[in-house]
Amino acid sequence: MNWQLANPMIFHFDFPQYIRMVKLAWNEPNPMARRYFLLILCASVPLISTFHAICFFLDGILFPGLHKIEIKTPVFVVGHARSGTTLVHRLMSKDEGRFSSFNLYELYFPSLLQKKVIRAVARFDASFLGGALQKRVTAWEDRRYASTRDVHNMGLTKPEEDDIIFYYSCASGFWMTKLPYMGQIDFYYTDKRPAKERKRLMNFYKDCIRRQLYLNGSDRIHLSKNPVFSGRVETLIEAFPDARIVVPVRDPNDTIPSLLKLMGLGYRALDWAPDHIQESMRFLAKQSYHTYKYPLEVLDRHPDTPQAIIDYRDLTSMPAETIERTYEQLGFVLSDEYREVLLAEGKRARKHETSHTYSLDEFGLEAGEIRTELAALFERFGWDDPSRTSGAGETKN
Repeated sequence: MNWQLANPMIFHFDFPQYIRMVKLAWNEPNPMARRYFLLILCASVPLISTFHAICFFLDGILFPGLHKIEIKTPVFVVGHARSGTTLVHRLMSKDEGRFSSFNLYELYFPSLLQKKVIRAVARFDASFLGGALQKRVTAWEDRRYASTRDVHNMGLTKPEEDDIIFYYSCASGFWMTKLPYMGQIDFYYTDKRPAKERKRLMNFYKDCIRRQLYLNGSDRIHLSKNPVFSGRVETLIEAFPDARIVVPVRDPNDTIPSLLKLMGLGYRALDWAPDHIQESMRFLAKQSYHTYKYPLEVLDRHPDTPQAIIDYRDLTSMPAETIERTYEQLGFVLSDEYREVLLAEGKRARKHETSHTYSLDEFGLEAGEIRTELAALFERFGWDDPSRTSGAGETKN
């Protein structure tokens, strides 16, 4: 019997990746950045990862039924960042009787024991402390995420990207928001890795999902949103044969500069050298082209995988109808209760705007480069046609 599957107690840690990260931090010429990340990598990460590993082990003892939890028909929302992945995820997350997702704090505390303790403390705070702890947490959130909330609205109790659950395993693409070493370390091209490595990563991921389903209800469907998972769609289908895949698509002239802007904000806040930032921006742009093309190529190879391709213009102009059509393509039935919720949420979704504007040369991209690299998709989705305000709602079964 597979020990990993029968006893979901093993916390995954990517030692080779961790060593590469330490070496890069050690050789970083910026003394402030070098000290900062060596402190994180050599002190915080080992301590917190060890704590998680202990709690993971205790999960198997304290919750003996954990290994019996089945992951059925999980839904993975992939695609380029800023393409509507967050909007799709949060609209579908409102179908609370059907789906289970990770909130941000639950990704940083992956153990079932940890989650239960945190929820118990929250209940105690609400009942006996008048929400004093909650007020402090909210104030911290406002300080921590204020600078990026108009680009991506993060919060500890909001559904967030599953990839963050690998953060203290040193296997999360979220590290690249802090370390501009793109091209030297890779968290994205998972489908290119050896089969054993992919399986080990997915076994850990399954164990994390089981914990969340144990907490939220074993009858629920796991719902995940991860742009970085665009590089592992084949691995997801391999690990979850009954998976459903959703790919929102949006004009890359809007999304690619937006992602580069968001990453650049983080890099400059940590005072990385401009040439170092520019190098990572160029690599990220190339990865962005792959993010657009690769999920669609994989789905073409797997026509039996339930899948939906959502045009961002449809999502923002008629969100309720678009999500209902997506449900049909994934084989789900929309309940009357959720339809009412969706209609109300849809009105807010139509108001979604961003205050950011972008210039391609700001990121070292030549005029027309995006159009040239993704020419086939421009033709397919009609992004060159200014009169086309709504997409075709392209979906596949």
